[in-house]
Amino acid sequence: MVVYKRSQREKWKGDIRKRAMIEKVRNYIKKNGLKILWIVYVGASIIFTMWFADRLFVQDYDSISNCLLLNDHWDITFCKTVSEDVSLDDFSFDRVVTGDRIVMKRKLPKKWSMEEGVLRLNIRHSAVKMFIGDNLVYEYGFDRIEQNETVGSGYLFINFPEEYKGKNLRLELLVSEDEVFTRLDDIKVYEWENAYRVLFTENRIPMFVGVFLLIFGLSTLVITTFAMAVSSKYARIFCISAFSICMGLWTLCNYDIILIFSIPLYSKSLLEYLSLYLVPIPLLVYIYDNVKNLNNSVIKSVFQALFTVQVVFDIVVIGLHTKDIVHCVAVLKYLQVLLVCHLVFFTIVVLMSLRTRNVLNRLYLAGMLVMVGCVGYDLYSYYMERYKGVLVSKLKGMSALGMMVFVFILIIEFYMKLSHKMLQEAERNSLIKSAYTDELTQLYNRRYCSEHMQQINEDRSAEYTIVCFDLNNLKVVNDTLGHAQGDILIKSAAEVIEKTFGKLGVVGRMGGDEFIAILKNSRRERIETLLKQFQQNIDKKNQNVPDLNLAIAFGCASSYETGEKEVEKLYQEADDRMYENKQQYKKEHPDVRGRQ
Repeated sequence: MVVYKRSQREKWKGDIRKRAMIEKVRNYIKKNGLKILWIVYVGASIIFTMWFADRLFVQDYDSISNCLLLNDHWDITFCKTVSEDVSLDDFSFDRVVTGDRIVMKRKLPKKWSMEEGVLRLNIRHSAVKMFIGDNLVYEYGFDRIEQNETVGSGYLFINFPEEYKGKNLRLELLVSEDEVFTRLDDIKVYEWENAYRVLFTENRIPMFVGVFLLIFGLSTLVITTFAMAVSSKYARIFCISAFSICMGLWTLCNYDIILIFSIPLYSKSLLEYLSLYLVPIPLLVYIYDNVKNLNNSVIKSVFQALFTVQVVFDIVVIGLHTKDIVHCVAVLKYLQVLLVCHLVFFTIVVLMSLRTRNVLNRLYLAGMLVMVGCVGYDLYSYYMERYKGVLVSKLKGMSALGMMVFVFILIIEFYMKLSHKMLQEAERNSLIKSAYTDELTQLYNRRYCSEHMQQINEDRSAEYTIVCFDLNNLKVVNDTLGHAQGDILIKSAAEVIEKTFGKLGVVGRMGGDEFIAILKNSRRERIETLLKQFQQNIDKKNQNVPDLNLAIAFGCASSYETGEKEVEKLYQEADDRMYENKQQYKKEHPDVRGRQ
């Protein structure tokens, strides 16, 4: 029996927890249903748009990708070692060093169906000569190597007419940097009109991502540059913009998409390396707030060390490259070590931030893991291909894709943090306003007016005027018609005073039936005009509101008139004059008893 009651009780508790969870989910959906639908709609739209654009690119790929593949039957001479009748798919060699020569020979087919052919040759920091028979038909990079200038890497498109059929093809490569490759890439002949289209189609994902990152980065950078002049809170989105520009430019260069603009290979490679070497800096600046919030001295020291090393490293490498002493590609492996250190550091910072149980930190961690995974995959593929001669995968653009996902998450994080800060600022302003605002009239209250007069009092060179007001007949109205009608009288007086003096200074309610206007740099003629306008505004108010009977006593004192610079004494003078004006009003209206 006891066991039964216990199991029944546990079942009831389980049912209660389930109902509570269901109710919690239901309330969350009710509260955030539109946001969820909007996110789903935007995500689905992006996916559909990308899928549709991808279909447009690949719909005729089979027809434009027809090519003459020249990977087989090569005789290759490397370091006096001759390899005969080899295939480029299987051929590899030891890591090359500067000055190594590679000679490749083969006989061209006697037939191919291309009217205007182009040879697509991928070189990696090497000068190249192409011979047909004994005739030199193309040359690139030897003059730059002689001057110790960088040659660059990427695709060369070399004219390859039909008259080359059946002739001997010889390629001579002169390596300009150490350890830049251990295998040779495919050599293909395309129709001229299809060569660039095939390149773009094969690299369509990096192209989409690179163009998006570059356009987004540039447009956002322009906007945030002006926004930062107003507020420093946009500094993080500025960092995202710079990071996005670097990654977009690196992606377009790394996959040779930028060659459509006829940029030389050495210029393309320079842009590629500059963007890659600079990309950690905006990311480090962005994560500084996270580091600061951890309040950990070790993490701060590591951050400072990484940031300093990265900046000094970039300055030194760019300077050496500019002077053609050491090129960027020669120290690329050291940058890769730095990148790995940065990624590990970023991950540690995010993991430590998870202790706050903040949803943003979890989202940030997810983006970091995606980026680390994609970059790690590309680094591994690059290492295996460059140093081991092993092609891991033909999948392209993983780093760029991971970076784009990370940029999206950075934007979401910035937007949510900015929204939270704006909400906090709005709440803070609301509290400040309530602390300095009279609830009934919405004018400044006594506290604000006192602090404002104190600020004026500190500037002894300023000329200012104080006008004190006292609402007549308020006690009679409260006693005979009630406090609700009295409140109407108070608000009417506040409206008239604000309308007359509000644009020229501070207008406030000092309490009860007393008001004040503090006017800075107002001359006698202007004050006299305002006081006349004030009386006219009272008359208009009485005409517009039946049975209001609004009457306001006032007194005015100006520093240029009295020579008094202490605000308390000037305020007392204005109050005394207001009291005299009120006494005069009582004499003229003997039916009013007592000071109102």
